[in-house]
Order: sequence, then C-alpha cells, then structure tokens
Amino acid sequence: MARLLEGRVIAQKIKAELKNQIYNLDLKLVLASIQVGENSSSEIYIKSQKKLCEELGIDYQLHKLKENISESDLVEFIKKLNLDKAVHGIIIQMPLPTHIDYRNISRYIEPKKDVEGLHPENMGRIIFGKAKVLPCTPSAIMELLRETGVDLYGKEVVVIGHSEIVGKPLALLLLEKFATVTVCHIATFQRGRLEEHVKQAEILVVAVGKANLIKGNWIKKGSIVIDVGINKVNDKIIGDVEFEEAVKRASWITPVPGGVGPLTTTILIRNLLETRKM
Repeated sequence: MARLLEGRVIAQKIKAELKNQIYNLDLKLVLASIQVGENSSSEIYIKSQKKLCEELGIDYQLHKLKENISESDLVEFIKKLNLDKAVHGIIIQMPLPTHIDYRNISRYIEPKKDVEGLHPENMGRIIFGKAKVLPCTPSAIMELLRETGVDLYGKEVVVIGHSEIVGKPLALLLLEKFATVTVCHIATFQRGRLEEHVKQAEILVVAVGKANLIKGNWIKKGSIVIDVGINKVNDKIIGDVEFEEAVKRASWITPVPGGVGPLTTTILIRNLLETRKM
C-alpha cells in the first residue's frame, strides 16, 4: 500500500520559511492578480491566493476585467502594472476567454514580475539551469519528489501531458537532475502506446485533465505516482489516475485533492520573493 504524498504538509514548511523572510523585508509586497471575466474554477484559486497573502502580510490586489476586453487592451493593462513600482508581482488567472491567447499575453509581463515563471525569458533560463522563478506546478512536483527522498539520477520518469504550464518545463527540470525522461501526449495515446510507457515508469507524473485516464493496474510496483489532474465526476473531485488500484501498487502517491494543489499557491508566493532578487 502506497504512502500518501500530501502537499499540505510540505506547504506548511515552506510557508513558515516565507513568513520569516517576509517579516524581515523593509517593504510591503504587492501581488497584482488579473481576472478576465467570471469563472468558478479561477475563483477557487483566487480565494486560496488571497487567503495566503493575507496570512503572510502581502497586499493582494485583484483586478477584475470584463470578459469581452480585447487582447490589445489587456496588454495595455499589463504594461501599466509593469510600470507601477508599487507592484512586485503579476499573475493572470486562468482560464482566459477564448479570444485571448495566453501564449501571446504572457510575454508582456515584465520577467521580474512574472511570479508564474511563464515568460519566455524565465522559461528559457530553465534550459540552462539558471532559473530563479519556476512555473508553480512543476516546482510543486519537484518538491513532492524531494520529499520522498528519491534519487532522480537515471530514474525512468514518464510525464503524461506536454503543456507549456506543466509537462514541458517539468521535463527540463527532471533532465537537470539527470532523470531519464519520456514525455507522452495525445499522439502516444492515439497510437495505443500509453499503457506500455506507464508500465515502465519508476516515477509517473500525469497532468492531462481526464478522469481515470491511467488504469491502476498499469502502475509499476514500487513506483512514485504524481497525479496533477483535477476532474469533477458526480460531485466528486478525482485525478487522472485510478487511485483505488494504483495505491495498492505504488510506493508513494498523491491524493486528489490534497496532493499537488496545496503546494502551488505557496510556491507562487515563494516566486514573488524570488523576483525581488532578479
């Protein structure tokens, strides 16, 4: 039976460190949050971010913009925040309306205020192992793996999902630790090769957003399973991995909810502090 890898426990440790660092600052940190339109899922994240900021003495400024705002007007709003010396970090809440391309928008955030680590400049630094601000979810996953005590050197790691937010930056972070990384995606699934790759994984990270995509009996015995997926099925939140069977085979596994999620907001604030050093 696998041990549960709970993000809340690690988040508390990081939070204690952050509290001490923030206390010793000679200024009031300000995090500007941009929400375009109304979305129930982003409201959950906003609530979590606001609560943590209040707890740590950070000024959380929520800017609610109309859903029909043009991409160019959103860019101009971001530029104003870039120029505002009182603002130390900027985050854009997801999802955005379909007429706005986040890949385009993210490059307008000043890299030194990019608390999500998604600006092309910050992403590029990961390739050279020089990043100070890392994307929150990949960073949370690396913290979870560190908690297990696993030596990543040479380990067979399979990452399912190749998004710019999770899969791609995570693969680079794992390569930096000399893990042997395989990245699977929709084409892997369509070729019928997904099960084959999962069965080889000593460490499996799944970030797709499709309930029970990974069957529990595919899990390699003794492996570590990080389930990033959050899916609502019959009023219940479940992950991308069939938990009930996977927990019998893995050595460590993240619960959903309670695994990766609780860590991401804490790392967002850690990034805010790191931007002060850039």
